[in-house]
Amino acid sequence: MTSNTATPSPLLRPYAGVSAILGWFAIALQFYVMFVARLADGRSLVGGVIYLLSFFTILTNALVATAFSLQVVGRSTRAARFFGRPSVASGIAASIVLVDIAYSLLLRHLSNPQGLRLLSDHLLHDVLPLVYLGFWWRFVAIGRFGLADLLRWAIYPVLYFIYVLVRGALFGLYPYPFVDVGQFGYPHVLFNAAAILFGFVVISGLLIGLDRLKIYRTRHANTDTDAPR
Repeated sequence: MTSNTATPSPLLRPYAGVSAILGWFAIALQFYVMFVARLADGRSLVGGVIYLLSFFTILTNALVATAFSLQVVGRSTRAARFFGRPSVASGIAASIVLVDIAYSLLLRHLSNPQGLRLLSDHLLHDVLPLVYLGFWWRFVAIGRFGLADLLRWAIYPVLYFIYVLVRGALFGLYPYPFVDVGQFGYPHVLFNAAAILFGFVVISGLLIGLDRLKIYRTRHANTDTDAPR
């Protein structure tokens, strides 16, 4: 069960505006680094776009940047109201936190990015998850979430994983090593996916707990305000 959209605040638009610029810059920088590398190797740029759009990191950061942008330029539109719903904003928050944790635990040690790629990696995996989590805590209205909300949030990573498996079966290409069926086989990959989904559920549960904390703080503040002086 959810309530209204993001809480009105004079700080909302500036925060969302700066965050939107940061998000789109990080994504554009990742594409630029990829384009330069593929041009140097004589590979297709279109193929590079398709390749980058197969990453959960890129897709989720695009959701984050879109949500921020709509808070700035289109808060009265249907899309802005949708992205501003507590349940939708919280689902995005769970996904972008998963990006940070999964990268830190499973992928960070596998590469040693330098220069612009290092900057892009930090922005996409470290900075923007914290920025969006701050937005969620400060500006998103109380949601009073339950199990049904958690299940809805899980639809996105589950559909993504199905897409990865279908794409891999068709083309033999996997965006992440822990979902590479060719290397590990389906049992191992399905186990990895289940473990990551469990992590997502834990993150979602923590967000629900924080939402309950927001409810408690709001009630406590209202009680203090209504107390006789």
